[in-house]
Amino acid sequence: MKPTSSEASLREALLTLLDDPAPAVRRALLAHFAAEPLESARLLKDLAGGANRLLAWHARSYLEELKLADPVGDFRDFIRSLKYELETGSMLMARTVYPTLDVAACSDQLDRLAARCRELIAEPCSAREKCRVINRVLYHDHGFHGNIEHYTDPENSFLHRVLERHKGIPISLCLVYLLVAQRLGLTLEPVAPPGHFVLGCFSDDAPFYIDAFDGGVLRSTDELCARLAQQQIPVKSADLAPSSIREMLCRCCRNLVNHYARAGDFDRSRLFAGFVEEFEATYARNSG
Repeated sequence: MKPTSSEASLREALLTLLDDPAPAVRRALLAHFAAEPLESARLLKDLAGGANRLLAWHARSYLEELKLADPVGDFRDFIRSLKYELETGSMLMARTVYPTLDVAACSDQLDRLAARCRELIAEPCSAREKCRVINRVLYHDHGFHGNIEHYTDPENSFLHRVLERHKGIPISLCLVYLLVAQRLGLTLEPVAPPGHFVLGCFSDDAPFYIDAFDGGVLRSTDELCARLAQQQIPVKSADLAPSSIREMLCRCCRNLVNHYARAGDFDRSRLFAGFVEEFEATYARNSG
């Protein structure tokens, strides 16, 4: 049902006040949301899963204070929405295990990494040169690296923990790299060959791949195939094509199914198996 003009006006007014730091404004909004819990939960959850990260952070803050937050339900709603934005999805996935995650702090950390890269980039420069700058900032300056010693630690899969600990697995290090690149206006694509995960750049004359788990090394198609062959990973040409955000997030969930099972946390293993099923069922319903 289409909202009335008065409802639309009220929504716009609430949006303008949501990030107001004044205590009196916050008390008034809390009172309004508490008086209309169903409508408020719907509005705030919609904002919490939206692309505007600042409004999303404030919406989640109100949901938590009002005890309306449902991190598992929020992530399921995100999966069903088909509005797949990578940073939002990664944060929502993490909140199913870390419900008090400070989303704003996490985004600020990515902003700072990108800002440092921007300081070092001398335009005009190629995508390959920009990747070399990202490599310097992430791997040389900040010491990001693959967690070879504890590869199956579930914390390797969560964005905020990778940012805090500066270590992860291929897909989560690719996630950090990709989100920094997005802030720089550099278009990279997730690429998901079996048993590994890399990023692809298809904007230069010759495509190349970034292995975020191996210090961000840049490889041609032939070099990547040879590297994967050394690891006994069979590769078809289709495996080196870009993957979707849905596939990337679903793969993160699949990893967590296995990693929590290895850790003996079968409740969380089943939780993430349910998310995988939700991704697959939603895709099946909408793939026509």
